[in-house]
Amino acid sequence: MCLDEKRAKVKILFIGDIVGKPGRQMLRSHLGDIRARYGIDVVVANYENASHGFGLTRKNADELFALGIDVMTGGNHSFDKKEIFELFTTHPLIRPLNYPDEAPGKGVYRMQAGFVSFAVVNVMGHYTMPMVDNPFIKTKTVVETLRKEGYRHILLDMHAEASAEKYTMLHLFKKEVSAVIGTHTHIGTDDLQIVDGCCYVTDVGLTGCWDGVIGMDKTVPMQRALTGIGGHHDIPKSCRSVLQAIIVTLDENGRCVAAQKLRIFEDGVHRLSDAIVFPSD
Repeated sequence: MCLDEKRAKVKILFIGDIVGKPGRQMLRSHLGDIRARYGIDVVVANYENASHGFGLTRKNADELFALGIDVMTGGNHSFDKKEIFELFTTHPLIRPLNYPDEAPGKGVYRMQAGFVSFAVVNVMGHYTMPMVDNPFIKTKTVVETLRKEGYRHILLDMHAEASAEKYTMLHLFKKEVSAVIGTHTHIGTDDLQIVDGCCYVTDVGLTGCWDGVIGMDKTVPMQRALTGIGGHHDIPKSCRSVLQAIIVTLDENGRCVAAQKLRIFEDGVHRLSDAIVFPSD
């Protein structure tokens, strides 16, 4: 590959919801190797469950950025730890753009990725989520602005419960953004695909404990299922852990030319699966 071709392509690693200490430990063990092995230019990760399953502390933010993450996205737990309010002005952190404008933080992050301008957009769905503005209209406005500014490499983190909302986001913006990556459910879906040059997956899946209930100890969910009485959700003290991420390769026009799902379990083996590529409409 000639130098110009190398400059033209950008490799993005998107890490699914980091859940507590087990998720952070998996990144500490593997992220450096992943960046080097796959030639990653930018690492994006979802932080909203990184601090004991709820929100993000300053200590954990500093820890995760020191490991090699470049920018982090949020969701419905973005504001669980109030110290994040200040972090939005000092760290490359964003929260869903369709929270009210008066809320701390922004929903878009602009940066240089190699030789191209790269933007990360974070938006949250409606179904079962906090009250927010229309995600599709807000995204339309932001994407139009980014395109006018010359951005062609745009990754969208759609933090939502409903798969239908995520697929709708794909078909609305597949010609304008490079990737629509789903987060929130913590359960990885088997639908990684490239549609008209846009990478899509309904949910990356969590990075953390995979043998409990969405990264949490299973005791409280089982109690609630049988009695209707809930309790405080805790991260297990010991568990089987997984790191789940998507590797997205973009060309000079910001179109996705390759995508892979990466999973790493306790054995350290890298398990890769390629995206399905659909022909253009």
